[in-house]
Amino acid sequence: MDGHIGLVSRDNLTGRVYQELRNALMEGRFWPGHRFKIRELAALMNVSETPVREAVVQLVCEKGLDMQVARSITVASLTLAQYLELRSIRLHLEGMAAERAAGKISDRVIRKLARYHEELVEAEQSSRWTKAVTANWEFHHTLYKSAEMPELLSMIENIWLRNGPLSNYMYPHAVPSYENRHQHMNILDALQNRDAAGVRQALQDDLVEGGRPLVRLLERMDLGEVSPEELRRTRENSEGALSDKSGASARLPAITRRKSPSAASA
Repeated sequence: MDGHIGLVSRDNLTGRVYQELRNALMEGRFWPGHRFKIRELAALMNVSETPVREAVVQLVCEKGLDMQVARSITVASLTLAQYLELRSIRLHLEGMAAERAAGKISDRVIRKLARYHEELVEAEQSSRWTKAVTANWEFHHTLYKSAEMPELLSMIENIWLRNGPLSNYMYPHAVPSYENRHQHMNILDALQNRDAAGVRQALQDDLVEGGRPLVRLLERMDLGEVSPEELRRTRENSEGALSDKSGASARLPAITRRKSPSAASA
């Protein structure tokens, strides 16, 4: 019986490590190509190496991380072709989630989305690029959760697992731009009017129109005109004292082991 409980406890710990790393990738806390070491991750998260190794293997299978022959572990990158293919899928999946959200979302959540958008705009205007990446993620993820379709949300998150790190390239090199007003504002207006088709269209327009500068940047990267290292250095220099450096220590919280009910009563 004790061995069975211990096994469940370890699996739970692995799940928590996996979820934290998965969230970090989706939220864009790490750049493409960022290198992880099992021992360092375990120390940072205050766990043994086993749950970290198991979580990393799962994320490699989901293509969020790459494991090379020499067993180096890095955050996966996307080529322009991969980005465009995934975006075509996102247009359908995220468009569906946005459309469904229009009929379920509360006024309170719409106000929360408006605050996330305000945070995004303020972060872009003040060159707080790391904050901009986070605010954009919060806006989109909160919208998709509001659809109350967990299977659809899981599919969307699996794509953001690979797309999240890429969002770091947008700032300050490919800041989303729009011919007229920001598409987030069109999304908010359509949500207020419970216009499902309008929300879907504005969301899809946001992905295409706002993503054009990133597409041009990825084209240059594919041609070798600019490297990820150059982009990272420019980002850190432009963000100055507000920059969130690439070290993992500021990006992953320690995970406290939880006692099982039987252990607590022993």
